[in-house]
Amino acid sequence: MQKYLVQIQSINKSFDDQKILNDISLDIFHGEFITLLGPSGCGKTTLLRILGGFETVDSGSVLLNGTSLLDTPAHKRAVNTIFQSYALFPHMNVFDNIAFGLRMKGLPKEQINEEVQRILESVKLSSFSKKLPRELSGGQQQRVAIARAIVNKPALLLLDEPLSALDYKLRKAMQIELKELQRSLGITFLFVTHDQEEALSMSDRIVVMNHGQIEQMGTPKEIYENPKNLFVADFIGQTNQLKATLISQDETTLELELLDKKLRLKKPLQKPYTSSLVLIVRPEDFRVERRLEDVPTSTYLEGKLHQIIYKGVTIDLVIETTQGDLLNVSEFYNEDSDALSYQEGETLYLYWNEGWEVILEA
Repeated sequence: MQKYLVQIQSINKSFDDQKILNDISLDIFHGEFITLLGPSGCGKTTLLRILGGFETVDSGSVLLNGTSLLDTPAHKRAVNTIFQSYALFPHMNVFDNIAFGLRMKGLPKEQINEEVQRILESVKLSSFSKKLPRELSGGQQQRVAIARAIVNKPALLLLDEPLSALDYKLRKAMQIELKELQRSLGITFLFVTHDQEEALSMSDRIVVMNHGQIEQMGTPKEIYENPKNLFVADFIGQTNQLKATLISQDETTLELELLDKKLRLKKPLQKPYTSSLVLIVRPEDFRVERRLEDVPTSTYLEGKLHQIIYKGVTIDLVIETTQGDLLNVSEFYNEDSDALSYQEGETLYLYWNEGWEVILEA
């Protein structure tokens, strides 16, 4: 059974009568890479700052290994923070930046040298120990910031959008490096980002936040494939959201009216739905046929091709239904694909594998 490292219980925080965090509760496991994901102003950075000791709470509690974290001064917490700006000392070389915290603790010189060399090897910067921060690339500066944070062996590492200042290619590379480093060290990472792809690719679990509340918690797969509400569905990835009206529902089947069509879906009864629903299909879950007789299911939609967008790996199709709704379809491109031979204005038929859709209350 996994043991909780951090237990956040009913945290509330306001600034000038504006509620920033509203009854936030969250348990974090030892060795977990967990991400707080949400739009700007949702409260994710405030929660991070509370754990780091940079903000107080109005009410609630935080336990670290069963001991109150809020009663512990920031400099005595087994918690380190990496900020977006890295906050490296510009006049110190790489070695001295990393060694700073150990020297403040008064550790023997030999132990400091040993610890710093070990960490330099972990972040692949052994040959850069005498370089100043200005002589390093953005990715190298970030690795120095990580090394300085983990050399003290914190129980919890807080990362506040540390990749946002990097260019696209470097950011992708650092996502892989950061996850590999976290696994090798076994340190619990609490990562803050507004980048959905970043959260999906790096996290063991994602906490989706909005307006100071937790909308959903789960693995990347759970969050992406089974969003609990329209906010999560819309915020995570791209979706096609189609308004539907409930006709009937029994133990195995859901009958809907959608774009003037009646659809029967095999849906085990989990809860009774209201009459106003939204059917959600991801762009990559649609399949496209030119001829109706090639559609293998009665669950299909019809529309005319509005636009073709070539993206290299994928071809994106924008299809306008007879009711004027625009649907986005994404197909992986290969030389045998028909996608580029489609003509704007051409009638196309869309379907999806039953069960790939998500039904939510409107």
